Amino acid sequence: MKRVIAAAFASGALFGVGLAVSGMTDARRILGFLDVAGAFDPTLAFVLAGAVATTLLLFRPVLRRGRPLFDDAFRLPRSTQVDARLLGGAALFGVGWGLAGYCPGPALAGLGTAAREALWFVPAMLVGMAVQRVFNRGSRR
Repeated sequence: MKRVIAAAFASGALFGVGLAVSGMTDARRILGFLDVAGAFDPTLAFVLAGAVATTLLLFRPVLRRGRPLFDDAFRLPRSTQVDARLLGGAALFGVGWGLAGYCPGPALAGLGTAAREALWFVPAMLVGMAVQRVFNRGSRR
């Protein structure tokens, strides 16, 4: 279990460093990418292209290993169904991302730099997660 936690921590730290190096902890940069009719900043497109290329090249070979390096099994979503909950959650995520310029990863990395936006976004995100857990308990049996 310690190896799994250490691997998760190292992966998260590497992700955070990547976000910081690429400038993706700056909410103004994200909002600039979303502002296609104004001060458009294409930087995020290159970050997204790199992520998609990496996934396309490595996802299947990694799954062929049979199991992850530091755990007993892969933990992938079982459902492939696109339903109202998935679409609603994606829409809510997109609206929040567009309004704040943050999603969870960059927001947490932004805390490390005491970014003003992260200081209000992360507590609001945590409250939203708690509310979701309360509502989700009632819908699953």
